[in-house]
Amino acid sequence: MAVFAALFSVVMLFTVVPAWTEKHSLYYIYTALSRPVHLPGIYEFTAMGLLDDRQIDYYNSQEQKKIPKQHWMKEKMQEDYWEKGTQSRKSKEQWFNVNLKILMERMRHNNNSDVHVLQWRHGCEIDSQGNDVRFSKGIDEYSYDGRNFLAFDDADSQWVAPVEEALPTKRKWDNVPILNQYTKGYLEKECVDWLNKFREYGDQELREGSPPDVHVFAKKIISGKAKLKLTCMVTGFYPKDVILTIRKYRTALSDNEVESSGVRPNPDGTFQLRKSTNIYEKAEYDCYVAHRTLKEPIIKKWDGECQDCSSGTPIGTIFGALIGVLLVLAVIGGAVYFLANTRMGWRNAL
Repeated sequence: MAVFAALFSVVMLFTVVPAWTEKHSLYYIYTALSRPVHLPGIYEFTAMGLLDDRQIDYYNSQEQKKIPKQHWMKEKMQEDYWEKGTQSRKSKEQWFNVNLKILMERMRHNNNSDVHVLQWRHGCEIDSQGNDVRFSKGIDEYSYDGRNFLAFDDADSQWVAPVEEALPTKRKWDNVPILNQYTKGYLEKECVDWLNKFREYGDQELREGSPPDVHVFAKKIISGKAKLKLTCMVTGFYPKDVILTIRKYRTALSDNEVESSGVRPNPDGTFQLRKSTNIYEKAEYDCYVAHRTLKEPIIKKWDGECQDCSSGTPIGTIFGALIGVLLVLAVIGGAVYFLANTRMGWRNAL
């Protein structure tokens, strides 16, 4: 056993830890409504650019002007960039207005008063490791009323129609090879170039990122066998790629033992993530967090306290009380069993 431990230590000592692989993305999302809904902040047409899930520009059908949403975009991009961008967004707004009506007729929705939505999302993702930048994937897809309508297959350079109503558009666009070649070239080259340029412009803010704030707490569970739910929460981090693991005696719990909220955005452009597990017995738990802004992982131990139990109630007290309750129930159960048998014997005697 000692020999094995020594060998294990040697292996761990000389194991090369791979560099952190960063994922970055640039997406543009266009949304058109079939009619006004007269709600604040919702327009018939909107368009926005998202760099690593942070909004960098915005346009709507009311102001009809492409504007920067990050200070470094305003500082770095020249005025003609915003003027040309405004004209491009206006032409796309007209395209959406025309094609949404065509699509509604094709879907037989042109005679109803419901609000229908046409959305287009396109962009690219890259993997970055130091100075090595690699194209990961490109997306160019349309949806109608929240359902997939048409998508570009970057590998095969053709459009994919998941619904019958999209087949005429697929045939029409596939019959123009130069269009598909341009789409593929934009996703794999031009989009990546813009992504790298924007990241260079926002170098300090984007590259330095924001480190995660880690919290661990437990709350009682009213029903079920488990009596406590332990939660590890990380928030305020950027970029969004993060590793969060709940560990028991320094061993990571399996995925089927953990509930995850998924990474969600905060109002300030950072992100948050929660993971929870049910606790059935007294044990040592901690939260293990790794993020590219950290020199070493954060390990935050649970102090054994229950947040919404009586003040300062440790888990040992809770499970001790549970054992006491079970003993009382056992005594009551025995008494009930005795009385039941006695009464049943009296009834049989009749």
